Amino acid sequence: MPVSTIWGRRAGRRTAWVSLERGDNGSVAESLTDRELSVLRWLTTMMSVAEIADELCVSTNTVKTHVAAVYRNLGVAKRRDAVSRGRELRLL
Repeated sequence: MPVSTIWGRRAGRRTAWVSLERGDNGSVAESLTDRELSVLRWLTTMMSVAEIADELCVSTNTVKTHVAAVYRNLGVAKRRDAVSRGRELRLL
């Protein structure tokens, strides 16, 4: 499954656009901000959302918002699936 990453800017933030070719479905473009990529990396640990928030010096609600965006962009509903998908796309 070919994967390519293109870096750009979205609303003044650095963003990684990952293009994934999918058989007969065409291609799907997914984008994660730098902060969302950072949160995705923290999701690989056993840390809770509160612990991740402490490490990033943000509120737990901010981390929950980033996690929701990561799940939405990766097309998953669970933390484990987000990590698996991130590895599949070579984001981790």
